Amino acid sequence: MTTPTPAAPVVVVMGVSAVGKSTVAGLLADRLGVDCTDADDLHPAANVAKMSAGIALDDHDRLPWLDAVGARLAQSGAEGGVALACSALKRAYRDRLRDACPQVVFVHLTGSRELLAARAAARVAHFMPPALLDSQLAALEPLEDDERGTVVDVAGDPSSIATRAEEWVRAHG
Repeated sequence: MTTPTPAAPVVVVMGVSAVGKSTVAGLLADRLGVDCTDADDLHPAANVAKMSAGIALDDHDRLPWLDAVGARLAQSGAEGGVALACSALKRAYRDRLRDACPQVVFVHLTGSRELLAARAAARVAHFMPPALLDSQLAALEPLEDDERGTVVDVAGDPSSIATRAEEWVRAHG
């Protein structure tokens, strides 16, 4: 009798700008032995141009991007797993990602506005200007009780944040 192979971990590291999604997703991917993807790389050029101009995206702008992210999650789930950095700010966005890839779990990185503003101001050559942090915080809908995921505060160093995320994913993912 063979034992079923556990499903490859498919994790979205989510949160607002400057919370450390890309860094933590990279560390988590290394620890889980899966690929790492940044959903920012899947934005159409028009979205990047809009954000670079300091204009927040609306839901219409995000739909094609969310579909591309969902397709990447589904593909990665079938090919060995992924830790994917993606804002996934609203429940409807996460539902769309779950529709594409039902096994996805979420690691919601969170921190104080002051900490995130300081991090955003310190970034160099990032298309998301610090001025859009408040619009992201206003749009954020935290994980709900029926969503598979965990919340991790980012006040510590990236390694300890990734450790907490890894422990949760290994236990629940």
